[in-house]
Parts: sequence; structure tokens; C-alpha cells
Amino acid sequence: MKKLFKVLLLSLLLASYGAFAADLTTAKAQGLVGEQSDGYLGLVKNDAPADVKKLVVEVNGQRKTHFSEIAAKNGIPVTEAAKVFAREAAERTLPGNYVQKAGAWVRK
Repeated sequence: MKKLFKVLLLSLLLASYGAFAADLTTAKAQGLVGEQSDGYLGLVKNDAPADVKKLVVEVNGQRKTHFSEIAAKNGIPVTEAAKVFAREAAERTLPGNYVQKAGAWVRK
């Protein structure tokens, strides 16, 4: 079951990045957004442009939907699905991009 769960989370990761790959990659590389410890994207800088804020809202909406689907399929809480995804996303974050650790933004 753990292996299936990881496969589902990996597919979620790829799906959530696929729709906005170029914009999300750019926003991350510019240090405007990063991977939060709760599985969602966060604004590293509050003064991010409006289009970046919109991107975060859209991607987080997609993630929430996928987390709910994965949780339902595996009989686990949505927050647990999100936490597992957060760990995987942090591991896959490119060097120089931001991840959240203990509530603070850290450049990987």
C-alpha cells in the first residue's frame, strides 16, 4: 500500500507541475514561491506579482483536489496525504529553490 501511495503521490506531483510547468519553475527559480511543509505552495515573498499569487492559488486548488482523491482512495486523512506529498516535493525541489522548514523559508 505504501508503494501504491508513493506512486499516486508522484503522479500528483507531476500532474500539478505539468499544467503550469514553465511559470511555476520560473517563480520558484526567482525565489518567489516555495514548497511549504503542509504540501502546498507558499509565497516566499509577500510582494510577489499578482500573476504569481494567482498561480499559487490555482496550483494549491489542484493539489487540494488531488490530496482529497488520494486520501479517499487510501482511507487516510487529507492532511496525511498532503504531508507525504510535502516530503516528496521537498526532496525533489531543485537546489537554490525554497522549502519551508519549521515555519521558515530555507534555500535548498
